[in-house]
Amino acid sequence: MLELTVALLLFLLPLAYSPGPGNMVFAAIGGRFGLRASIPASAGYHLATFGVTAAVGLGFSVVAGWNPLVFDILRYGGAAYVLWLAYVLTRAGAVIEGVEARPASALDGAVLLVLNPKAYLIIALMFTQFLAVGSDPARVLWITAIFTINNLVAFTLWTVMGDALMRRFRSDAAARPMNIGFGLMLAAVAVWMLLS
Repeated sequence: MLELTVALLLFLLPLAYSPGPGNMVFAAIGGRFGLRASIPASAGYHLATFGVTAAVGLGFSVVAGWNPLVFDILRYGGAAYVLWLAYVLTRAGAVIEGVEARPASALDGAVLLVLNPKAYLIIALMFTQFLAVGSDPARVLWITAIFTINNLVAFTLWTVMGDALMRRFRSDAAARPMNIGFGLMLAAVAVWMLLS
């Protein structure tokens, strides 16, 4: 398992740590609310990651048939959800109709993973490289665990970077421009999801 783990981590390094929809969302959450406030969304995202990855590895790709329509639904749904998060973020920082801005929830994190087509592509690609036909389910679960833990580390680093970058901009006077900037960044991610 050591050889598999090392090869898998080397494979995942550029995929997990490069800018992508999930990393950018968590950088924005970290920048707006800080690392601690990102924990529920991160927990939701990574629990969903484990579930989806295990399902793909255990045969979801065969059941779903990777129908292009399924991919399109995920791509458009994911982009729409990230656009909604961008809208909410641009409105945060001030009281809007009596409602204070809130950090993303565990459900927000889970939905972000479920509607992230890049995640499905990486998961499918990973299993084509590291899982032989008829592999033991224990191998699937090991790959799933390594993938999930590696993503957790990557997202935490992006969240910390967003938090560190925006720590100096957390005054009331800076809240609106900062949130608009992060909201525009998320909107750009949504467009990127649609075009990729």
